Amino acid sequence: MFTGIVEETGVIESITHSEKSIRLKLRAPTVGQGARLGDSIAVNGCCLTAIEIEPLDEAWRLQFDLLLETWQRTSFSQAVVGQPVNLERSLPADGRLHGHFVTGHVDGTAQIRLMEKRGSDWLLEIVPAPASLKYLVFKGAIAIDGISLTVAEVLADAFRVWIIPHTLAVTSLHARKSSEIVNLEFDVLAKYVERLISLRP
Repeated sequence: MFTGIVEETGVIESITHSEKSIRLKLRAPTVGQGARLGDSIAVNGCCLTAIEIEPLDEAWRLQFDLLLETWQRTSFSQAVVGQPVNLERSLPADGRLHGHFVTGHVDGTAQIRLMEKRGSDWLLEIVPAPASLKYLVFKGAIAIDGISLTVAEVLADAFRVWIIPHTLAVTSLHARKSSEIVNLEFDVLAKYVERLISLRP
């Protein structure tokens, strides 16, 4: 379980394809510290298992194996070496919940239609799959590339969020632009409510 409060941005060092899996190597200054093999780490909002942890001079190298399903369902399929990624360690049992409950199970991807500076803030408009719009409500929670954000507006075919300068600076959003693909995870409570209602006689 995660909170959507990004701890730092790491950098993709390599992506290696094999018959069994896809190996992802990242460089991270902070998140690797104290990490153990088997730990869950959210990478752009996708819960991955650390299979190798290597100390470097001023950072840590983390390695993960991605299933083909993960590769196809998330924005990793368009990832490139050198790209910044959002990183968050799992929520400790005694930790504070500053964002919202994020499982790290990406529901799908969506395209950025607009990323525009408005005053000192940024307006981000995203076009999800049409069937996903039902999970979005004004002032509700949404995880975009693992970042816990508040829905500012729901349009007929898209939704908007506002990004403050701090969030832009400490996450990978500073490297994003219009037409790029991001990972989305919708509020798990909305999905449970939908399921319960669908089972009513």
